[in-house]
Amino acid sequence: MPISKGSQVFPRTEYLRRLASVKEEMAQRNVAALVVTENAHITYLTGSTARSYNRRGLVVLARQEQPTFILRWMDVPAAFRETFLDRDKVIGYSDELMLDPSKDDGYDAVIDFVLEAGLANERIGLEIGNLTADAVEKFKALLPEARIVDFSDVITSIRNIKSDLEIAVMREAAAITDAGILRAAEVISPGMLEADAIAEIVGTLVRGANGKTGTWIAAPFLCASPSIGTAHVTWSEDVLRHGSQINLEIAGVRHGYTVPICRTYSIGKPSDRLLRIHEAQLAGLEAGLSSIRAGAIIGDVASAIHRATERLGFKKRSRPGYGIGIDWVERTLSLQEGNLSVLKPNMTFHMHLGSWVEDDFGYVISESIRVTESGVEVLTKAPRELFVL
Repeated sequence: MPISKGSQVFPRTEYLRRLASVKEEMAQRNVAALVVTENAHITYLTGSTARSYNRRGLVVLARQEQPTFILRWMDVPAAFRETFLDRDKVIGYSDELMLDPSKDDGYDAVIDFVLEAGLANERIGLEIGNLTADAVEKFKALLPEARIVDFSDVITSIRNIKSDLEIAVMREAAAITDAGILRAAEVISPGMLEADAIAEIVGTLVRGANGKTGTWIAAPFLCASPSIGTAHVTWSEDVLRHGSQINLEIAGVRHGYTVPICRTYSIGKPSDRLLRIHEAQLAGLEAGLSSIRAGAIIGDVASAIHRATERLGFKKRSRPGYGIGIDWVERTLSLQEGNLSVLKPNMTFHMHLGSWVEDDFGYVISESIRVTESGVEVLTKAPRELFVL
């Protein structure tokens, strides 16, 4: 019995609006077909969030309203159920492609589709930055008469400006993020395994908030004494102790939209050094929030943050933020000095004041934010404090 359509996160008109923006970019580049391979872009254009580690491609044709999704046969039911696409726009390829070492998984099926569409001599867009060198060569070899056009990060740039519907989903994710932060403050205690603390936090991120469940787990980062100078590591098998400092970075997720936050916790009285860096980084965060508004220059916001922290004796060596949306990071927005890009309404950022001062000392605090016409909306609303437990 065929699987039925599931409930759609966004209305069909929202996906068609996004596709129209992509087709405008295709027209500017005179591209007849675009092969989308980046997972976040496929989610953006179709609603698909199922995780598959096999080659797949979404083919957008300038002359057709809906794209065609080509993926492994066993993933077809999920793709049809999750997306707005009609059944004939979801095509499965056989496992024979996976068993033949001369084949590059599903990209052969994608290329066959392009050829059958009569586009062998047209300009074809590829997200080259998301493909292996071998995959790019395969497209060139099997489409020798086509002109390959690099479409890397074009869709990312479109995604930078969120619709109001997307912002609503990100607010739901932010509430889940806040719940995880508050749960951490409730459960972290001396004698507890780091793994047990993470289990409690992740459980909250799954259960969600305000009647909205988490729909995915973005990797949580927990760096505890003596590893508080590290970044981007997960939990260990160590036991938390009195005097431990914990740097936590987590994110609530709703339908791919990922809203992160960082907070620092101290089991017992924090050191003077920790209190000083908290004061400096909090000042930097507030200076950044005060600088955000539509029309501002991204690099100027970053400079305001750095000036505020340096006045209080701490120099942040890393950028103070980046664009967020589907799958945590949106690469084309970087909150750093020298960036001359202009902020626009409904751009979203993780303003990250994490600072790793030495190998054995660091601190984190951050907020996820939305740019508005007149200023900023802070999506995450957990207390902006150093949690003393």
